[in-house]
Amino acid sequence: MSLNGNLNKSQFMEELQQKVEHINNVLEKFLPAEEGQQRIIFEAMNYSVRAGGKRLRPMLMEETYHMFGGSSAVIEPFMAAIEMIHTYSLVHDDLPAMDNDEYRRGKKTTHAVYGEAMGILAGDALLNMAYETAAKAFDMEVADARVARAFTVLAKKAGVYGMVGGQVVDVQSEDSGDITKEKLDFIYRLKTGALIESSMLIGAVLAGATKNEQNTIEKAATEVGLAFQIQDDILDVTSTLEVLGKPIGSDEKNHKATYVSFEGLEKAKEDVTLYTKSAVARMDSLVVKNEFLNELLLYLISREK
Repeated sequence: MSLNGNLNKSQFMEELQQKVEHINNVLEKFLPAEEGQQRIIFEAMNYSVRAGGKRLRPMLMEETYHMFGGSSAVIEPFMAAIEMIHTYSLVHDDLPAMDNDEYRRGKKTTHAVYGEAMGILAGDALLNMAYETAAKAFDMEVADARVARAFTVLAKKAGVYGMVGGQVVDVQSEDSGDITKEKLDFIYRLKTGALIESSMLIGAVLAGATKNEQNTIEKAATEVGLAFQIQDDILDVTSTLEVLGKPIGSDEKNHKATYVSFEGLEKAKEDVTLYTKSAVARMDSLVVKNEFLNELLLYLISREK
C-alpha cells in the first residue's frame, strides 16, 4: 500500500478519515440555513451534500495547497465550492433524463426524495452557491490576483470547456450510439478529469506555485482523473450495491459505453495502475513533497467504492 513505507494501511486509513471529517466541518460553515419561504430547496441542497462521499476533490485541493506551503483559510471557500459543484453534477446525473438512479452513496438520490423538479432546482442552487461561496475568498486574502486566477479555474473547469462539455458529448454519444475510444477518452478527461484538475490546480495557484509547477500538477491531475473514472467503470462491473452504495451494472443497463466495454476488465485494471503511477511520478518530480497526497493517489486504484 505505502509508496515509501512511512505510512502503513491502517495509519493511512485513520488519517484519511480524519481529513474527511475535517472537510465535512469546513462544508458545514458554508451550507445554507434551512429557513424561509424557500426552505425546501435548502433542505434538498443540504441533503445532497451531507449524503456523504469520499470528499476527494476538496481533499486533493487542500493537500496540494499545503504541499506548496499554503496555510491560510482562503482555501476553505474553494474546498466547499468544488464539493458543491461535484454534488450538483451528481444530483443532475441521477435524474430520470440522465442516468435515472435511485440510490447514491447508499441513500436515496435527491430527486427520489424531493421529486424531479426539486432535484433540478437543488442542482441549480448548489452550482450558484458554489460561486457565491468561492467569492468569499476575495474578502479573506490580500493576494487577490491568486484568488481571481483560482476563481477562473473553478468556473472554466466546471463549464462547457470542462465537466459540462464532457457531459454533453456523453449524452450526445448515448443518443446517437456513435462512440469511439477517442471520444470516450475525451468524455472522461472533461466529465471526470476537469474537476480533479480544478481541485489540484486551485490548491497550487492559491499557494503561489510557479507556472511550471502548476503545469506539472495539472498533468498529474489529468491522469488521476482518468484512473479514477476507469476504476469507477471497473467497480460498476465487480462491486455490489452494499459496498458501492449505488446500483451496480447501471452502465450496462443504460447501454453505456465504458472503458471496460472497450478494453476489457484486465486491460482496464492495468491502465488504472499505469495512469496512477505516472501521476505519482510527476508529483515526485516536484521539489515540494506531500507523502499523504501520494498515498491518496495510490489508494484510489485499490478502493472498493
